[in-house]
Amino acid sequence: MSVSFHGMPCWYELSTSDLAAAEEFYGTVLGWSVTDSGMPGMTYHLATADDGAMVAGMSAGVPGADGQTPPPNWLVYFASDDCDDTATAASAAGGAVLSPPMDIPGTGRFAVCADPQGAAFGILQPLPMEEEPASRAFDLEAAGHAAWQELMSSDPVAGVEFYEGLLGWTKGDTVPMGDMGDYQLVQQAGGDIGGVMALGEAPVSAWMPYFGVPSVQRAAAQIADGGGAVHHGPAEVPGGAHIAIAQDPQGAWFGVLGPLESS
Repeated sequence: MSVSFHGMPCWYELSTSDLAAAEEFYGTVLGWSVTDSGMPGMTYHLATADDGAMVAGMSAGVPGADGQTPPPNWLVYFASDDCDDTATAASAAGGAVLSPPMDIPGTGRFAVCADPQGAAFGILQPLPMEEEPASRAFDLEAAGHAAWQELMSSDPVAGVEFYEGLLGWTKGDTVPMGDMGDYQLVQQAGGDIGGVMALGEAPVSAWMPYFGVPSVQRAAAQIADGGGAVHHGPAEVPGGAHIAIAQDPQGAWFGVLGPLESS
């Protein structure tokens, strides 16, 4: 019997305009080492955290069906027990299938979808595993791993309902944010995995990952020194952790999360 991780965040993928520069930037800020995956017919690089776990993929942006190359961006993947069924269900619930299900040799089956408000996300059906891996791309406690994901949505209430039905999430605490509305925590497998909020200053609905760091203050300085831009923070969030929201030098948005300073 294989273990189900349906609905859990499981992979993070950067599409960028300058792969070499992005590797250097994230290597400095997040401590990643990056190697070529060796996938035939494409350039796809794998980022490894200091603990030896593979935590993200990186590739050069490619033109879409309209011939346009999307701006640099991070894509968050969620695990699925059945990629084809989940893609079909996403479409039936008012979303869209942007890239239909296909196999990744030695890894599993994936698709790229968008929710009804237009936020893109990936779904991944990993090859069967008999037990939970020792470390995963999403880990709330490990530096260099993704530690949170945040959906900025033009209709956050409808957004939560969509993912509840599609991925089996449940609502956690609701945090009032004044004029910005509520920040709705979402849970899977009994723990908080992310938050959903109104658009704020985001021009369109989108997912954004946060990566764990040992010092948000130091990471913010490294982001700026490396040619990126810090747009918010360091700022304290409920629970005592700190965040900073930034763009890398190529323009992809991401956040960092952790203590303000190293202990």
